[in-house]
Amino acid sequence: MSPSAASGIPSPDGTPLRPALRATLSREQAEDTAALLRVVSDPTRLQILSLVHHSEDGRARVADLTRALGLRQPTVSHHLKVMNEAGIVSRDPVGREVWYAIVPERLDAVADLLR
Repeated sequence: MSPSAASGIPSPDGTPLRPALRATLSREQAEDTAALLRVVSDPTRLQILSLVHHSEDGRARVADLTRALGLRQPTVSHHLKVMNEAGIVSRDPVGREVWYAIVPERLDAVADLLR
């Protein structure tokens, strides 16, 4: 059954009226989602997010990611910097090491896009 037939209310010419369209995303939500998509649409960033998400404690160091991806340290660091600036990953310095984890709210946003 079409949306117009579902309303059951006829127009003056006898055809069923369609219900009014309603925005499901506010402009702010749409812009935030578009920004998130721009950042995570890079294949390397998706791989990094997957590695961090599936790591034993949900966090990883640049050295771990570099080894797992077979990429150079500056490349991995660049991608982490972009995701950190976008608020997708958090950066936690511990002594001489820096650990990266996915910001829980951003993980939820990415998961929502995949549903």
